[in-house]
Amino acid sequence: MYTVIKTIEVSGAHRLNLSYRSKCENLHGHNWKITVYCRSKELNRDGMVVDFSHLKDIIKERLDHRYINDIVDFNPTAENIARWIADQIPTCFKVEVQESENNTAVYEKD
Repeated sequence: MYTVIKTIEVSGAHRLNLSYRSKCENLHGHNWKITVYCRSKELNRDGMVVDFSHLKDIIKERLDHRYINDIVDFNPTAENIARWIADQIPTCFKVEVQESENNTAVYEKD
């Protein structure tokens, strides 16, 4: 089994829709650090699981310097963003979304 790991930094804004009062319901931004884990039993014809630059392009094009609420149709929590990113990349099995130094959400496919 081959595994590749790519970390990408993106800046973006969002606001959360919560069942309780929180400052996160207000528009705010993050410099997210996103780590994508991809794997495959076999390499593609270029000898890769996936090109690192393609991973970067997929994530940056969709999320960098964007208002995330306009991109997705769900509450853009770090957990939901991690799952959404994993769904965008066929070989991806795990995504970590770090919103700030001490706050990271992880999604891992079963």
